[in-house]
Amino acid sequence: MIKKSFQYIKNNKIKATIALVAVVAYYFCLPKNLFNQPYATVIQDRNQELLGAKIAEDGQWRFPEADSVPYKFKQSLIYFEDEYFNYHFGVNPVAMAKALVQNNKAKKVVRGGSTLTQQVIRLHRKNKKRTYVEKFVEVVLATRLEFMHSKNTILELYASHAPFGGNVVGLDMAAYRYFGIPAHQLSWAESATLAILPNAPSLIYPGKNQEKLLAKRNTLLLKLHENKVIDAETYALAIAESLPGKPYNLPQSANHYVMQMAQKYPEQTLTSTLDAHLQEQVNHIVAKYYNLYKQNQIYNVAVLVADVNTRKVLAYVGNSPTDAAHSKDVDITVAPRSTGSILKPFLYAAMLDEGELLPKTLLADIPTQIANYSPQNYENTYDGAVPADIALSKSLNIPYVLMLKDYTVNKFYEKLKQLQLSDINKQPAHYGLSLILGGAESNLYDLCSAYANMASTLNFYNKTQKYRSNEFQSLQSNSNIDLDFGKVVSDATVFGAGALYQTFTAMKEVNRPNDDAWRYYDSSIEIAWKTGTSFGSRDGWAIGVDKNYVVGVWVGNASGEGRAGLTGMQYAGPILFDVFRSLPKNEFFKEPASDLQLIDVCTVSGHVASQHCPSQKAKIPKKGINTTICPYHKVIHLDQTKQFQVSAACEDLDKIQTEVYFVLPPVMQWYYKSKNMNYKLVPPYRSDCGTSKQHVLDFIYPENNMVLSQTKNQAGELQPVIAKVAHVNTEAQIFWYLNDTYLGKTKTFHEMMIEAKPGDYKLYAVDEMGNEAFVNITLN
Repeated sequence: MIKKSFQYIKNNKIKATIALVAVVAYYFCLPKNLFNQPYATVIQDRNQELLGAKIAEDGQWRFPEADSVPYKFKQSLIYFEDEYFNYHFGVNPVAMAKALVQNNKAKKVVRGGSTLTQQVIRLHRKNKKRTYVEKFVEVVLATRLEFMHSKNTILELYASHAPFGGNVVGLDMAAYRYFGIPAHQLSWAESATLAILPNAPSLIYPGKNQEKLLAKRNTLLLKLHENKVIDAETYALAIAESLPGKPYNLPQSANHYVMQMAQKYPEQTLTSTLDAHLQEQVNHIVAKYYNLYKQNQIYNVAVLVADVNTRKVLAYVGNSPTDAAHSKDVDITVAPRSTGSILKPFLYAAMLDEGELLPKTLLADIPTQIANYSPQNYENTYDGAVPADIALSKSLNIPYVLMLKDYTVNKFYEKLKQLQLSDINKQPAHYGLSLILGGAESNLYDLCSAYANMASTLNFYNKTQKYRSNEFQSLQSNSNIDLDFGKVVSDATVFGAGALYQTFTAMKEVNRPNDDAWRYYDSSIEIAWKTGTSFGSRDGWAIGVDKNYVVGVWVGNASGEGRAGLTGMQYAGPILFDVFRSLPKNEFFKEPASDLQLIDVCTVSGHVASQHCPSQKAKIPKKGINTTICPYHKVIHLDQTKQFQVSAACEDLDKIQTEVYFVLPPVMQWYYKSKNMNYKLVPPYRSDCGTSKQHVLDFIYPENNMVLSQTKNQAGELQPVIAKVAHVNTEAQIFWYLNDTYLGKTKTFHEMMIEAKPGDYKLYAVDEMGNEAFVNITLN
């Protein structure tokens, strides 16, 4: 047989060549990809519910090709368009013959006789003019398509590219446009309606041809019933359904997220990690506050909600429902903005973790100038000394500037890089100490990632007493991306669990907006949270975290315009708590007992207790044992009346009484005693012991080696500089000298005007007992 075939080919070379060319031409006559049109980008939530879409570049609402066709639509389509679809090879000769007879009788095309396969070819060929030549081409290509693809794939191609009226292309878009639901939720009546439309798309327009469309739909439903595809009850209910009315708009619940994903994943259907129900709740909250805040000319709000343990974004509001004049299209969640105080917990955690601080360690809160930088607390008040955790909960600026000075900007900068705050990308020297007060910019997405990573570190440690090598990474909103948290390791990669728990515990004490009594309510939400307000009231931040969720809020104007009264507490805070109330049950973090140790801590200073301190047991991070022993409790030698200090030089040893005093440096003491009425001043030295010098006074302003610029009044005259000194004794007199020139004396309130020509000077302050302090200054 084979020999005969070769012999035939040899004897009929021309015919064989023609046949070979025909076979090759037939094989390659149809491209592998039939449709090269642009597609819309479609974004679904984690349950495949539509969040939004971006229209295709050609202006058509054409969703990406579907990978399945719903059963109801499939049956409706086959019984309406091509009853023998499952049996033919792409062409139905009987139907074509009947169409030819009817067309000849009518002397025009009244029936096509095309199969669904042929209709896919027509769509591929962009509905070229109907001629017999074109029909022949369709037949050839249809048979080739049947060889190339399965019946299901052919139906998928049809359902994805058929016209459904206007600029609606494909079943998925049509289901949303005309019924407001995904295709797999269509009823029999809805499926039958859409099965008819590609054959006559103009029937769908409201108010036009409704009776004709209804008749066609009901005829199809009857056919389905007669062929036992649907039962009598289903048929009765289906014909009772009304036709679609006004077209539905596509969901627009996460516009900024949809636009962002459309840039990353163009012309795809993406299943996100967002929760459509939660997204709508957060949208409602944002809209409520936007309508309130715009009365104060604050127009922009952004909110991010994520699952701590999976790092999946659950809700994404890139901006408030404002208008184009107020930058409605700007996605604030990824926009760099001044951080205000939102970085303070990172410094607190770092210093706890490295044994440079304990939660109750007293920090200086006094007027401070470092080089030419003079930080101020928000309310321009000073506590003198304040526990570190309270400084965090009250967001005091000066203690944190001094903490950063001790920790160093370079070390903190490296810590922020570990937290993956991508917008903090200049050299550390560019930021200086202002880094902790908003001198840097970051974005809501990165900051929420950092807080989620910290919370997840603590959660994982509480489960395993271990850490993960790749714990710190960015939040994800694409459900197709699975994060790799790395290997289980013994050592923390950024912060230890003990330091994190005590940081979150301190953050839990932040005062809440309009609710000073929240601690007394059993129903109060337990979260660790922090606010931030940038210079000029341009940015209001609030980020909160519990065991399961992180919520971040930014409020302000995208233009950068500040508004009086805009603070993170008063504007971002209420939104944050409303969002937390919309989340499932709130849980606070568990204590990581194995990463904490119990030691004696000074009850007053918060340092590791010395032998002279009143102390109590307290849990601290393991490295906290390396912090300094309390420097403030000192043994003071007194006379028998305990009204004066004495020494062995002026009193018999057997008459000297000893008592432990809590003694702060003079400037800290000056402010601390005004806030702490129980502060006990050290008695002065007895007059006959006056030669003993003590550290009882210090300069508040200016500081040593400071350069002071003298301003001029309207007459061009130099104005004096005001110097200020603190003394532990409120009744003491202080004598002032500039170099060798006596300036005068002060009592109770120690302020002195300095008037001198430009130059370098030494400024002295001396009390009646000969105790002195001095600073070197330069006037210009």
